[in-house]
Amino acid sequence: MNHAPHPQQGDGAGRALAKAGEEFRDDLRAPGSRNAHARRLLSAEELAPLTTLSDGRSMLAVLQTVLQAAAGMALAWFAWATWWWWLGGLAGLVLIGVAQHGLFILAHEAAHYRLLSNRALNDGLGRLIGMSGGVSMCTYRVTHRLHHNNLYGPEDPDTAIHGGYPRGKAYLWKKLGQDLIGWNAWKTYAYFFGSPAINEDTKRRISPLDDTSPQLRAAARRDRWGVVAFHLLAPACAAFIGGLDGLLVYLALWTLPLLTTLQPILRLRAICEHGAVNDLTSPLTAARTNRTWGNVGNWVGRFFLFPHHVNYHLEHHLYPAVPHYNLPRLHRLLEEKRALGEAEVRDIRETWSWIFAPRKTRG
Repeated sequence: MNHAPHPQQGDGAGRALAKAGEEFRDDLRAPGSRNAHARRLLSAEELAPLTTLSDGRSMLAVLQTVLQAAAGMALAWFAWATWWWWLGGLAGLVLIGVAQHGLFILAHEAAHYRLLSNRALNDGLGRLIGMSGGVSMCTYRVTHRLHHNNLYGPEDPDTAIHGGYPRGKAYLWKKLGQDLIGWNAWKTYAYFFGSPAINEDTKRRISPLDDTSPQLRAAARRDRWGVVAFHLLAPACAAFIGGLDGLLVYLALWTLPLLTTLQPILRLRAICEHGAVNDLTSPLTAARTNRTWGNVGNWVGRFFLFPHHVNYHLEHHLYPAVPHYNLPRLHRLLEEKRALGEAEVRDIRETWSWIFAPRKTRG
């Protein structure tokens, strides 16, 4: 079943209907001329098929990600009693973490009302996907709206994650190492529960739930309790079904990857999307599209960092109404219209060289 974009996603009629505190606004910062020009390049007729939702394609993406997680669990499980248990177990944990990241991306789709055409089903599935990873999708919806509406501005809750790069190789490797052992996992889940880290430049704490409608605020609070209940009941059910062994299997094959292998993936992908950019005046240059085609490095990056076309990030900022499976078409259309000439579109190896460059001098 296909539907036109949800009113809150940027179409003209939708902006008029959106409730205050729920809208995803156009990014109109000064000078912003390139951004405004890129937004005007596509007519309503060109944009309509790109914003049309396909429930079948979304469910296929969900199935693919679930099967990937199952494959990782099976690999770790069957390797346990063999001489190569350490290698198979490690590969399994990595595969599970990559799949969990895919689920995070699908929860992001649901936060934008882009997962399913029926809003109740979209939110129900999005909340369930988020719960499985310890994420309150409804709270993330509120937080992520501020990121879109204030990219690299003082109210952007994501700047604490990706801002200030390059910070030097030692700094980033240290952060990724801390992520890998679970040291920073609590900060990740604080973010997804509505408490982003303090921006080092502004020294200010952002409270996303203070800048939204009462409806979204209430939904976020209910959803957070649902996440807590899920992560109390899931291990209890595992223990009830399999005893201590069942509990240990659940903790090893689901909770452990959430706290370890998933964490550096989340950080590195966010930095590849926004880190070490040189011009903050427009999403064309403050957000980055990373190529996942053309060479081995790009293909590897696609597997580990950019599932479900999340690599098309500047296109997503320009047109958040476009679901993930239509982002490649949007990219090609913008290229045909020569809108991406000075945009941040790079091979992953080039992005890597930027974010791991020596620490920049602060003015």
